[in-house]
Amino acid sequence: MSLDNVKHIVLVLSGKGGVGKSSITTQLALSLSLAGHSAGILDIDLTGPSIPRLLGLEDGKITQAPGGWLPIEVHPSQILPPIPSPASAESTSDAQNGDFNCTTVGEPTNGATASPIEAEKVDENEKRIGSLHAISLALLLPSRSSAVVWRGPKKTAMVRQFLTDVLWPPLDYLLIDTPPGTSDEHISLAETLLKNSQTHPNQLSGAVIITTPQAVAISDVKKAINFCKKTNIEVLGVVENMSGYVCECCGERSNLFGKGGGKVMAQEFRVPFLGGVPVDSRWGPLVEEGLRPVYGDVANNGENGEDVEGDGERVSRGEKDREMREDGLLVDKYRNCALRGVLEGITRQLVEIVKAQGNGAVR
Repeated sequence: MSLDNVKHIVLVLSGKGGVGKSSITTQLALSLSLAGHSAGILDIDLTGPSIPRLLGLEDGKITQAPGGWLPIEVHPSQILPPIPSPASAESTSDAQNGDFNCTTVGEPTNGATASPIEAEKVDENEKRIGSLHAISLALLLPSRSSAVVWRGPKKTAMVRQFLTDVLWPPLDYLLIDTPPGTSDEHISLAETLLKNSQTHPNQLSGAVIITTPQAVAISDVKKAINFCKKTNIEVLGVVENMSGYVCECCGERSNLFGKGGGKVMAQEFRVPFLGGVPVDSRWGPLVEEGLRPVYGDVANNGENGEDVEGDGERVSRGEKDREMREDGLLVDKYRNCALRGVLEGITRQLVEIVKAQGNGAVR
C-alpha cells in the first residue's frame, strides 16, 4: 500500500461546511513543515477541492508513475532565508497576544513578548524545514471549474484509489482534508484506514475536528465526533476557527461569530481543545495573491483606497500590493502571518498527543 512510507495519519473533519477545514489543514501542514516535520496533504473533498488553490498548485498536474501517482512537491526540505522585517511587523505581536491561546516563540524582551518574526531571527538560518507534498482530485480535472457529478460508488472507489495508488515519499504526517458531513467518502476512508491499521497499528493517529463558535455549526460538528466514536477513530482535539477578529486599526476584538462554542463542545465530549484561530484579513491575500503579510497600515489609509505615506504622498492600494507581492515559497511568506504563532501552538499540542499515543499513554 502506498501509505507504507507514512508514519502518522491525521484526518481533518467537520460535520459542517464552510468552517475552514481546508484553511486549517493548510496551516497545520505549513506549521508541521516549519517545525521540521515532513508533511503531506491528501484532499478527498471530491466535489469542492480547495487545497490546490490554497497551496498555489492550480496549474499543477499529477504525474503517473509505475505503480501509481506521484504527489506534487509544494516545497522540498531546506533552510529558509532570514525572515523579512517590515517596519509595520510590530503589530503582528499585538494580534497574537489577544485571547486566542496563542503561543509565541522566544523569550520576552524588556517585559514584552517577542513576536515569532523577532524571536526566530536567532536560529532561522540554522533550522531546516520539512518537505511538503500534496495531491487532490482537482489536479486530475481539465479545469478548476469542472464539476464532479458522481454517485456514491464512484466516490468510494476514488477515495480508495487515493489511499492505495499515491506514491508518497517518507512522511512524518499525512493530513487528510475531508468533505463536510459523514457520507460515503468518510465511510470508505475509515474502512480502508482501519483495515490498514491491522498491519500498521499506530499509523492512524486520529482526527482533528474543526468548528466555528456558532451554535448552528456546533450542532453539526458534534456528528463528526460521534462518527469517530462509532468507527473507533480517536479524536485528537477540537479547533475553533473564526474565533474572533482583532481590528488592525484600533486593536479592539470583535467576536463576529460568538465565542467559546468549540471549547464547550470539547469539554462535553471530553476531548482536548487545541485552541481558537482568529480571522486574519491578511491570510486571504497571502494564499490568493501571494502577498507577504504586512500589518499596521490600515490606520494610514486615505480616501479612495489610497495609503498616506509619512511625507503625505498618496500611494494607491494597487501599488502597495505590488510592493508586497514577491516570488517565493508560501511557507516562507507564512512566517510573517499573525496566525503562524496560533497554529504553532496548536501543532505543538497535536504532535505531543500523537507522540503520547506511541508511548502507550492513556488520556
